[in-house]
Amino acid sequence: MQTEGEYDLSTGAGLTACPRCDALHVERELEPGETARCLRCNTLLASPRAGAFTRIIALSFASLVLMVGAVFFPFLEISRMGFGNQTSLFGVALAFSHGALMPLTVAVLGMIVGLPVLRALLLVYTLLPLARKRRPFAHAVPAFRLSEALRPWSMAEIFVIGTAIALVKVGGLANISFGPAFWAFCGLILVNAASNAFTSAATIWDAIEDAGMATDGREIVPEPRA
Repeated sequence: MQTEGEYDLSTGAGLTACPRCDALHVERELEPGETARCLRCNTLLASPRAGAFTRIIALSFASLVLMVGAVFFPFLEISRMGFGNQTSLFGVALAFSHGALMPLTVAVLGMIVGLPVLRALLLVYTLLPLARKRRPFAHAVPAFRLSEALRPWSMAEIFVIGTAIALVKVGGLANISFGPAFWAFCGLILVNAASNAFTSAATIWDAIEDAGMATDGREIVPEPRA
C-alpha cells in the first residue's frame, strides 16, 4: 500500500495515467467538489461529487424500467391505404429468430438490450453498498471492471439513429407513427448520458479502496497530517 504523494515508476504505484494522452500524474485523494485534470491535454481525470453514487443508482434503475417499455411496448406503426401494422422490438427479434438470421437476432438483442441491462445491474451491484457507506460486495471489483469494459458496446443510441435514418427513407411510401417504445428508447439515451456524466471511474475505484477492498494492489492511503 502506497502513501499519498509517493510513487514508484517501476510498478506505477501512486500514479494515474491520462486516458487520452497517457501522461502520468501523481495520484491524490480528492474531496467532493474538487477536480483533477490532465496537465498536458486537460482531460478530466477525476471529479468526485457528493451524492453521485445515489444518482447513478437511481439512473440505473430508471434505465431498467425504460428498457422494459422499449422492448415490449409498440415501437412504431406503419400504415398505407387503410392497412397498418405495429410491432415491438421483441416482436421484430422473434420474426428473425429462425434459420440463418438467428445470429442477427442474438446480436441485436445482445447489443441493444442485453449489454445496457447488464451494465446497469453491475453499476447497482458496485455502488449500492458504497452509497450506504458500507463495505462493497465481494465481487465489486470485477463487476465494475466489466461495466467499464462494456461501456463502448452499449448501442441503444446507435439503434435509434439507425432507425430514424431508415424511417426517413420509407417515409414517402407509408404513414409512420412512433409508439411508446421509441420514446422510451430516446429517454433511455438521455438517462444513460446523465449516468455517464456522473460516473467517474477514478472516484469509484478510490471509493472501493477506501472501503477496504484491494483493487490492483497499488492502493494509496492519505498522507499523514501534521
